[in-house]
Amino acid sequence: MAVRLPLAPYACDAANSRGRMFEEEPSRTRSAFQRDRDRILHSTAFRRLAHKTQVFVPLDGDHFRTRLTHTIEVGQIARALARALALDEDLAEAVALAHDLGHTPFGHAGEDMLTACMAQYGGFDHNAQALRIVTKLERRYAQYDGLDLCWETLEGLVKHNGPLKGPRATRPLPPYIAEFDALFPLELELFAGAEAQCASLADDIAYNAHDIDDGLRAGLFDIEDIAQVPFIGALRDEVESLYSGLEWTRTIHEIVRRVITRFVEDVIDESSARLAKAAPRSAQDIRLLAGPMVGFSPAMEEAERGVKEFLYANMYRHPRMMVERDRACEAIAYLFPVYMEKPGLMPQEWAAQASRGGDDARAHVVADYIAGMTDRYALGEYAQLSGKTVDLWRAASGEG
Repeated sequence: MAVRLPLAPYACDAANSRGRMFEEEPSRTRSAFQRDRDRILHSTAFRRLAHKTQVFVPLDGDHFRTRLTHTIEVGQIARALARALALDEDLAEAVALAHDLGHTPFGHAGEDMLTACMAQYGGFDHNAQALRIVTKLERRYAQYDGLDLCWETLEGLVKHNGPLKGPRATRPLPPYIAEFDALFPLELELFAGAEAQCASLADDIAYNAHDIDDGLRAGLFDIEDIAQVPFIGALRDEVESLYSGLEWTRTIHEIVRRVITRFVEDVIDESSARLAKAAPRSAQDIRLLAGPMVGFSPAMEEAERGVKEFLYANMYRHPRMMVERDRACEAIAYLFPVYMEKPGLMPQEWAAQASRGGDDARAHVVADYIAGMTDRYALGEYAQLSGKTVDLWRAASGEG
């Protein structure tokens, strides 16, 4: 039986958080990080994830992942990793639950199209959009816009994939993150705390496992195809040796649960070894190190890379998926210039914001509006304004 360990000295401490942009009285019943988790759970953006595509699979059933179910799975794995490493589980879960808030409708296809639309206005980045949501776009509280999350949660949200400034930067610095950092510095040149690193690895584990599951159930590939990846082939052989003649659906589940278990156990073992060697004495020591403390072993990195390469070729670039991708992009490519030219077609609050500045300000309002849409709302707007209909399942299957 797993035992809840006391927090390690390098865990983030909710009692000594660096605070919020707008200081508030502490809660009598929840830690600062628990409060952040709850604010994210109750946000409008979180609820919308229920109707946003995770990977654009033809949704002719109710069993494929959405952004919401993916996010819940990431939160569960992040908590498991944090618990095993004696970190703050609530902070790890808060970062995990917030990490996809900024995603557009239609998954990565939608993000790519909105990025193209915003090319001359500073681009679009889903992590920066998530920060916009939790610091600006959620309008629920009387005293401020956003959710007024703790420094540690915001740091994890923007840096869970690594530093954003300096020689260790993992990707370009989005303009909004730079603007916010000037007001509320997040130490963008450093790594995030270990809890955010757990959320990042949990994201990788969750989407690799559930994309295998969804891809198999959608018929994009079969077990023999993905068994050509040595890591998956070994798991398939293990299941067959234990349960000869097992039905197809149970075989899939037995393989997928082993994928998650192997990844999680490897991260725990590898991260424990890294932490023992580095011997950090505080959360800040974790941030100052030259590399992440939470990660896969070299052997598991190779296995994970093999899974990703297979899924990219056989799922994300599958002809059925590409048809859906094109139709989804068509909807966003139509909506963006229409709203730019006629902002009054948006709801009154959004139209009023779009009329307050020049083209750059208007473009960001339009991008905020489109990024917040669910798949079905975006398709409804496209159908209403263009006079066309886009039935993505029928298009993908060649009907109509």
